Order: sequence, then structure tokens, then C-alpha cells
Amino acid sequence: MYLHAGCQVAVSPDTKYFAVDWLGVEVTRATLGIIGMGSIGYKVAQRARAFNMRILYHNRNRRRKEEEEAVGAHYCAKMEDLLEQSDFVMLVVNLTPETHKLIGKKELGLMKPTATLINISRGAVIDQDALVEALQNKVIRAAALDVTYPEPLPRDHPLLNLNNVIITPHIGTATVQAIRMMAEEAIANMLAVLNGQPIPSEVLPK
Repeated sequence: MYLHAGCQVAVSPDTKYFAVDWLGVEVTRATLGIIGMGSIGYKVAQRARAFNMRILYHNRNRRRKEEEEAVGAHYCAKMEDLLEQSDFVMLVVNLTPETHKLIGKKELGLMKPTATLINISRGAVIDQDALVEALQNKVIRAAALDVTYPEPLPRDHPLLNLNNVIITPHIGTATVQAIRMMAEEAIANMLAVLNGQPIPSEVLPK
């Protein structure tokens, strides 16, 4: 939250000095709760370990012991336990009927009042009305959203007027390199189909 506001202060023509008591919170040694420990969630854990974060995770299936130990992650069978302990809660799940509005008023109320909610999955995983209320009433400290519903939000949506939320336009994979790799993977799959070969990235129904 301080990054966005800080940039505005730094470039504002009205700025005469920088406040010395404008303080954020440390990521290092904080507790990160990852909801959804698939391939992306696991990569988040790998990066978080570099900050010496305590890593908790909740997932449909528990990771192998050696995978947990490699990133220092601790499994929470109950999502509620993760919510109660985490300084940062990151949502990295697919949008399914089971995860639709996975985070609502009850779940937000379980979080620390100093916690930040981060959503890099899909907007509808969060009950946005409940999130607005939680941010307005300081139930949680802040939110960082790369996804919303709809995208973009209506220009009069209350989330756009809160100073304790950062919203980015679904740009988690928006790099030249990432887009190129996705295009190359799609081409490789199409060529495999045309040549009657096994599909490299085949998604099989469960």
C-alpha cells in the first residue's frame, strides 16, 4: 500500500519533505499462508523462502514430505488455522464451484487485523462485498488484487476508493518472456496434434 501512495508523494508538486514515521511492515520472517499449493503456489513458496518467511499452506492434497522440507512449508489441514496465523494470505487456487467465494466474511474475520490478503488467482474466489466491508472496517490491514470480478471493475466500485488496497490489471504473467513461452507451448501442442504425437501439455479430465 505504501508503494503506490509513496510514488504519489515522491512526484507530487506539493511535496516539501518525506515523513520519517511513514512505516510499512516487514516481509522477512513474517508468516505467509498459501491457499492452493499447486505448481504456482509451490513456486511462490520457493521465492518466499528467500525472505526467511514462515510458510503455511492449505491444499486439497498434502505435498510430499521432501517437497515441504525443500521450502520449509508446514501443512494446515484446516484453512481456518492458516488464516488465523498468517501475516500475508495468498490465494493461488483455480476457480471452481468449490472455490467460488472461498474467502468471505467469516474467513476475513479469522484473519489478523494486521494481515494482508493477496489474490493472484481469480476474482470470484473472494466475496468482494465482504472484502470491501473488511477493508473499510479494518478487519484486515490491506489487500493486493491482481484479479477482480468483473475485470475491469465498474468505475464507481467502492474498492477503487479505498487507500488500503492495490489493484493491478491481471498482469501476473504479463512479461514479454512469459507470453512468448506460452505461445511457444501452444504451438508445440498444436504441432503434436497435427502430427499424431503425444500432446506435451494435455489436460486430462478427472
